[in-house]
Amino acid sequence: MSKAINEATFRRLHDAIGTRDPEVISKVIDEVADPGLVFHAPKPGVGSGAEALKQVWVTLLRAFPDIEVTIEDVVAEGDEVVYRNRVTGTHRGEYRGLPPTGRSVDYAEIFIVRFAGGRIAEIWGVVDVFSQLRQLGVIDA
Repeated sequence: MSKAINEATFRRLHDAIGTRDPEVISKVIDEVADPGLVFHAPKPGVGSGAEALKQVWVTLLRAFPDIEVTIEDVVAEGDEVVYRNRVTGTHRGEYRGLPPTGRSVDYAEIFIVRFAGGRIAEIWGVVDVFSQLRQLGVIDA
């Protein structure tokens, strides 16, 4: 697959996430992710494969219903797409055992997405969970 196709597939997933609609996100994940997807990232919830990716979005949307993921950089090379983004949202639902605080979060993430056969096969993620938890009051500043 070409890097242009991989980048377009990634953008399709990002656009689905932007809808904040769990059904739309789940449907697009089914279409673009390999069911055996390997997910190397700090993630809330349990599960593996594409189902783990779906669970991440169910959890995040429940906790941060106004979540917004803004892409700041995208680099596509070979079978990988690397993207850096900023995540913002308001904590309005349970998250990692923490009841809603009403606090806002603003944190950074970087992901490397590997494609195989036109589908997302593997994801490595670096999420600023420390900053996220500090902003929620779980960790002292």
